Amino acid sequence: MQIKINEAAKLTGVTVRTLHYYDQIGLLRPETVTDTGYRLYGEKDLERLSQILFFRELDFTLAQIKDMLDSPSFDRKEALRAQHELLTKKKERLIDLTKRRMEGNAEMSFREFNKEEIERCKEKYAQEAEERWGGTQAYKESKKRTDSYGSAEWEELTQKGNSIMQAFADCRGLSPESGEVQELAARWQAYISSSYYDCTDEILEGLGLMYTSDERFRQNIDRFGEGTAELMSQGIACYVRNKKDRK
Repeated sequence: MQIKINEAAKLTGVTVRTLHYYDQIGLLRPETVTDTGYRLYGEKDLERLSQILFFRELDFTLAQIKDMLDSPSFDRKEALRAQHELLTKKKERLIDLTKRRMEGNAEMSFREFNKEEIERCKEKYAQEAEERWGGTQAYKESKKRTDSYGSAEWEELTQKGNSIMQAFADCRGLSPESGEVQELAARWQAYISSSYYDCTDEILEGLGLMYTSDERFRQNIDRFGEGTAELMSQGIACYVRNKKDRK
């Protein structure tokens, strides 16, 4: 018995785009691809998909899941044990944070969840930006703007930025040159320009490279879905290249 990709999506609750992406990275290949390009999934495919969804629920990355499912020598029990320990620590941290908030000892803000990592990321970005564009008007403008932002402004900017990154994640499986991805690259440039500094094509191109060359940036973006940083980087490169060609 085989079912079409849209039927597999309805059955499992996974989007068609996600199934396309799983196929693209070799995580879940359909049993059959017809001459007309239709993907057909068999029982073994659906069983593998159920395992993928199980491990995703435990916050394993897609790369880790692929290793577990493809390698007979991979120690799944040890991986599960380590992941259980990590999830337990996360739960304890959340319980402690909730308790402190109930006692009035913590500000009601989502920024505390990973504050140290956020600060490190901001410092890393500042260093990278200064190395590339230190002394430029854009760098000075960014520092001037961000120094004046309060918690409400940061929260709003974070939500706006996250919504664009989530949109990139939803487009995984599409070509970086597709209209949807190119529109998102334009939105990202406009978001940076309106929030931080005038994001020129040169700066945008440099940021796109940074999103994949710096593992910390890649991990931060890929929390929206494995491969988001790569699509974002490639989409930005295409966007800047196309603008240059039109000039």
